[in-house]
Amino acid sequence: MNAGLSSLNGSAAHQSPNTTQHIWIITGPAGCGKSTVGFRLKEELNVPFIEGDDFHPQSNKDKMANGIPLTDEDRWDWLISLRKAAIDLLSPSEANGYQSPSGVVVACSALKQKYRDVMRIAAYGAPNVQIHFIYLKVDESVLLKRVANRKAHYMKSGMVHSQLQALEEPQGEWDALTVLVDGPPDTVQKKVSELVAAKLAEQGVRV
Repeated sequence: MNAGLSSLNGSAAHQSPNTTQHIWIITGPAGCGKSTVGFRLKEELNVPFIEGDDFHPQSNKDKMANGIPLTDEDRWDWLISLRKAAIDLLSPSEANGYQSPSGVVVACSALKQKYRDVMRIAAYGAPNVQIHFIYLKVDESVLLKRVANRKAHYMKSGMVHSQLQALEEPQGEWDALTVLVDGPPDTVQKKVSELVAAKLAEQGVRV
């Protein structure tokens, strides 16, 4: 666990209604490591985690399993459901003892800027919510190898190329950070953790 983030466990895991809450969206094409990075970040921050793949309707999963790229129309409802899930988890409820968590981590490809814009709506009308995109940048050859090694997953290696064709890397987007996935998982996680710790420090959160 990253030393800078470990201090957030426990007392900092839940916030008062007026404290800034963060939605950390781990983005990138299939095989970049979104789920692995997202789950480990969730553990470091002691906040809920949303696996974006779980929110795809069966029709989307069937298309991808058959090598058919998703269209914008296929993704709208998926993105909206993810956004709603993130907002719900940040809200006081019986499930969290009516104590809002300090944030939520979401693994979501968000390949295009307009997809990221759909997620950004989560902060509209909620001045205490901030959204951050962490884009995991990785070479196509690495993506193909990783996806090919997956077992019992609907996303096959043939879909990587279509995702890269659709990909619009976040450039000039003020709330997006890029992490080059060019090393072992622990190295990548350390980069992500340091970026997150720096962002929290800007909010006055001690890390």
